[in-house]
Amino acid sequence: MRKTTALVSGASIAGPALAYWLNRYGFEVTVVEKTPGLRPGGQAVDFTGTTHKTVLERMGILDDIERRQTGKTDWVLVDESGARQGVITGDFLGGDIEIVRGDLSEILYSRTANDCEYLFGDTITALTDSADGVYVEFQHAPARHFDLVFGCDGIHSRVRKLAFGPESDYVKHEGYYYALAGGSRWEGAREGVRERAEMLGCNTPGRFAMAGGPKAAQMYVFSSPELDFERDDFDAQRRIVAEKFTGMGWEVPRMLAELPQLDGFYLDALAKVSMKHYTNGRVALVGDAAYGATLAGFGTGLAVVGAYVLAGELAAANGDHTAAFARYEQIMKRYTRKSDDASPGRFMAPRTARGIKMRNWFLGSRAFGLMVKYAENAKNDIDLIDYPEMAGAR
Repeated sequence: MRKTTALVSGASIAGPALAYWLNRYGFEVTVVEKTPGLRPGGQAVDFTGTTHKTVLERMGILDDIERRQTGKTDWVLVDESGARQGVITGDFLGGDIEIVRGDLSEILYSRTANDCEYLFGDTITALTDSADGVYVEFQHAPARHFDLVFGCDGIHSRVRKLAFGPESDYVKHEGYYYALAGGSRWEGAREGVRERAEMLGCNTPGRFAMAGGPKAAQMYVFSSPELDFERDDFDAQRRIVAEKFTGMGWEVPRMLAELPQLDGFYLDALAKVSMKHYTNGRVALVGDAAYGATLAGFGTGLAVVGAYVLAGELAAANGDHTAAFARYEQIMKRYTRKSDDASPGRFMAPRTARGIKMRNWFLGSRAFGLMVKYAENAKNDIDLIDYPEMAGAR
């Protein structure tokens, strides 16, 4: 019997996780990724609670992740004079298990590379959905037919744009931007590296700047109307950050002087994806492409759980994508609803001095503990189905 063919766009987290499960259930999987290879390093991501751990255990990668997890990093908040104002603990920031994004991507890729086809350095340019499959055109590779196509390509998803419509219809900006530079202080973390650390972050109204010391990783968050910039023009993006943070005290002048020499630079809006449907015809979205919220702390767990649910429903439905997609939407819409409450921009960079003071008070209050508990419960608020190992023939 012919295998169901599936094209997965994106090879960061959601894509390889979905590829793993689809391959395990007997699909023939191709993954296309626009970058020339896996992206190393990056910021730390985390998993929290029984639901996340259960999926990782069923994938057989929990032990690998625990061996390469980072230590905890506290964010110590200071004013422009360097006086301590509050702490966001590493236990809150890092969840139960924290790992560098690049290390997680490498683990997922290693579990799929031998059984799935990977097309690095390429991207989808056109999709034509029909009753008998999806005709896909690529920037470089020859056009091909697939039975199903999955967009796991992030908050600026190319698949979503082609199959659902323009980004502006689905991505809502918070009125904040964030920038990262210098990779992660945990890049290259390996077994035995568990030391606790701290990074210092300074607030002025509408601005937050953080770094661990000279030539360390940097983060900036700032309030701004929507900006217009080329996504590949990193020099121009660095100038935007420099302009937004000019005149700020503390260590910011030194940070801005170092910024042009730091690699791994990234600037983007803090935004949320809001969609009534994650599927359209033979195309489905997973992870940030469907229900992402930048820097909100839910994305990686949602991506891994979403991949598990979507592949499991396809297997349980014997490949009937119409029935499987409907169940996937029903389950994931309920699971993702609480993540819509997250607003990291207002939390990290309140727009007024009073807002900063209230945020710092909140960090030491009982209400903060209740918020943490709410977030933990949200990440476990799903009846995780134990899908059959071999659910039907393809």
